[in-house]
Amino acid sequence: MMNKEEIYAALGLTASDIEGGNLAVQTPIDGSEIANVTMDTPAEAKAKIAQSVEAFKAWRNVPAPRRGELVRILGNILREKKEALGALVTLECGKIYQEGLGEVQEMIDICDFAVGQSRMLHGLTIVSERPLHKMREIWQPLGPVGIISAFNFPVAVWSWNTCLALVCGNSVIWKPSEKTPVTALACQKLFEMACAEFGDDAPENLSIILTGERDIGEILVSDERVPLISATGSSAMGKIVGQNVAARFGKSILELGGNNAIIVSKDADLDLAYQGIVFGSVGTCGQRCTTTRRLFIHEDVYDEIVPRIKKAFAGVSIGNPLDEATLMGPLIDEDSFNNMENALKVAKENGGVITGGGRSMADEYPGGYYVNPALVEMDGTDANVKTETFAPILYAFKYTDLEDAIHRQNDVPQGLSSAIFTKNMLEAETFTSEFGSDCGIANVNIGTSGAEIGGAFGGEKETGGGRESGSDAWRGYMRRMTSTTNYSTELPLAQGIKFDAE
Repeated sequence: MMNKEEIYAALGLTASDIEGGNLAVQTPIDGSEIANVTMDTPAEAKAKIAQSVEAFKAWRNVPAPRRGELVRILGNILREKKEALGALVTLECGKIYQEGLGEVQEMIDICDFAVGQSRMLHGLTIVSERPLHKMREIWQPLGPVGIISAFNFPVAVWSWNTCLALVCGNSVIWKPSEKTPVTALACQKLFEMACAEFGDDAPENLSIILTGERDIGEILVSDERVPLISATGSSAMGKIVGQNVAARFGKSILELGGNNAIIVSKDADLDLAYQGIVFGSVGTCGQRCTTTRRLFIHEDVYDEIVPRIKKAFAGVSIGNPLDEATLMGPLIDEDSFNNMENALKVAKENGGVITGGGRSMADEYPGGYYVNPALVEMDGTDANVKTETFAPILYAFKYTDLEDAIHRQNDVPQGLSSAIFTKNMLEAETFTSEFGSDCGIANVNIGTSGAEIGGAFGGEKETGGGRESGSDAWRGYMRRMTSTTNYSTELPLAQGIKFDAE
């Protein structure tokens, strides 16, 4: 495994990038400082937005398939730098190395997807009610796209947005989490490498990084020169972003909180369910928006699967995420640990029976916040948990009737990911029907976590309603134009209106 210096060197990060700045960056592995990056001032942020506007004006004139070539080159560079960038993700945000590699693979996948999309930015030809008229739907580049990302997926979210935005003819402005700015600087280095290979068609400042805290994000969100803001984070953050962007009639793509549930039917393959539950609840130390947080188990199989989950939680290998034997790394910081402790306290006060939880490895890593995953068994036929805690806490409930389980799954403010494990076709079809799951993602016999690029990613309700990747998500990065052409010598009006100007 590469050390910090080797990672930085492989990604082209120099002393000027990571030293002497006013934003200290700590690794959650042990709390030590790994960089000091320079934050933008408000004036610098506004100037960078102006630069992005100029880059957009040049980039929109490049043919879309040619724009796709830049993304293809970026994908190849990511393939070459996968191990180094994956290791940096692990170093800076604390997810295990395999998950760091997986995140970079998502970047490669969206590059491949976007390259194909660059030749399919097509609209419609629409039949007109007027003779000798044609109507067309045309999609045009939108402008600078602002991207606000969270610490838990410090590089993938940027790529999901950037690759589609670029092939659609837009420039991009990225405000990464202040907890994970080094990965953003590394991605910018790789993007600049791609532009150098691509040639002069790529204007300067096509991709820009804004480094800073909340005030810099607020500047990006409020700037009318940025027609689209794609923001990933908490529902509370998204509500502020969405309102501020809407107030200036901008567009937003919001990927916010999740409170995801798995239903385990009496007809489930319990071995399959067990695997999906354990990865879904402890992967990324419970810090994924798609983490499994609630578990509705049919009473007939509850006593069979719950002991297995408890055993898995007790035996999961916790430790340095750069060690390939580790399955669960640390929480991002002390605040996250305190939030987990408070959530377990509330659960206990509400009658929950807690197995696990608490801090782990404090002697070895006094500056790192490693925890034991917690299973909370909640009593009551109508019990539920409606708040999300970004930590490895899994709440377990019994159910007898599928309709009741689906109702309780849906009876939360969030609506991102959901799953059912069952071999009963009627249950599976019910779960994905119009009266089934109300989430943007509804899986059958796989867990809530681990989406693919080919499917549109996003959720409903307080999850924000946005969609990234897959399907027709590219349209969110463009503006729609309807064009009618009259190729006759008459001027008939729509709806048969008569207007004689003579």
